[in-house]
Amino acid sequence: MHSTPRFLQGVLAFEGKGLDQPAPVGVASGYVVPPGVVAQAVYFRGGNSSDELICVVLMRDGKPMRYFPIGAKGDVHIPLRVVEDLDSGTAVELWLAAPAGVTGTVIIDLGLVEV
Repeated sequence: MHSTPRFLQGVLAFEGKGLDQPAPVGVASGYVVPPGVVAQAVYFRGGNSSDELICVVLMRDGKPMRYFPIGAKGDVHIPLRVVEDLDSGTAVELWLAAPAGVTGTVIIDLGLVEV
């Protein structure tokens, strides 16, 4: 079976609007599963330069799918190990929530595989 890796990654500046108000983190943080293909998330890695807890939110078709909290000046690696399929046409994006007024840089790396 042929598979193709895909990645949503970047080093992105942010300003928090509130932990309960996630917002898109950048134009490079979205992916739409191509027609005739199924994709699966394999892992998430992230880093947070700020002095506060932040949360990266994996959005699926505009709704939260997974939450990845990242501690102050911390990092996280979460193996997802093919938890569920993303069918053709599914749109996924990475959003970020942080306390209001908090600024910093987040490093994101979401690995997906198309099968």
